[in-house]
Amino acid sequence: MRREPIRVLVSGYLGKMGATVAAAVAAAPDMVLAGGYDPGRAEKCVRSAEGEPLAPAFTSLEAALEATEPQVMVEFTLPDVAAFNLQTALLGGVDCVLGTSGVPTQTLDRLANEAPSGTALFYAPNYTTGAVLMMAASKLAAGFFDDVEIIEFHHNNKKDAPSGTAIATAEMLEAARSAEQIRSSAPGAETELSGFSGARGAELGASGIRLHALRSNGFVASQEVIFGSTGQRLTIRHDSFDRTSYMPGVLLAIRRVGALSGLVIGLEELMQL
Repeated sequence: MRREPIRVLVSGYLGKMGATVAAAVAAAPDMVLAGGYDPGRAEKCVRSAEGEPLAPAFTSLEAALEATEPQVMVEFTLPDVAAFNLQTALLGGVDCVLGTSGVPTQTLDRLANEAPSGTALFYAPNYTTGAVLMMAASKLAAGFFDDVEIIEFHHNNKKDAPSGTAIATAEMLEAARSAEQIRSSAPGAETELSGFSGARGAELGASGIRLHALRSNGFVASQEVIFGSTGQRLTIRHDSFDRTSYMPGVLLAIRRVGALSGLVIGLEELMQL
């Protein structure tokens, strides 16, 4: 029996990520791009390669929800507005897929709890399937190396540092290493010279994991997890070269969120890793 296509509203419609999501949804055979929300820019819209509008743009989220009647809203905006947008959609019973990093987990949990029963809020720190596999492989290695450092590389327009992926990776490694009672002996902030505070990066947790954030327009998104022990080094790296690398994960979340309930975090939950 053929199912009806999933009706999708994109919040952040005219941003770089929002436009990429809109194009991917419009091209998916099992989805319909019902519309886009982007305040202040209703005269514009995302267009196909032939120049045709993919879907109407709205400057009011309430108007967009009422006119398009979406089953799923994809949220790619900024942390300071994402929570309000999610609250508006969730209270209306619309499942949400969040791509904006920087919204506190306790806020997401509260929003999901306030939503009607059966409504889901899905969030992934990273929607690239390769990045999720990189994190899973890093977790496997965590108990076998004393020293680990994370270096993440992003473009100059990224608003947060370190990235949500780097934080999620560090927290995952910290949990795995705590169970093994591993503590790095690598020197930390106490070795930083005067005037060079931060040279050793940020430290997370008790096991000595350090995070470093590099920003340059030579990158889209990359991350290295570097493990070391006597006589050996293991580097696990993932690179995204284009925003389209996120789309398989976003489309997977759109397809699966209707079967979820409450707050679900991590693409690995949908990939069954």
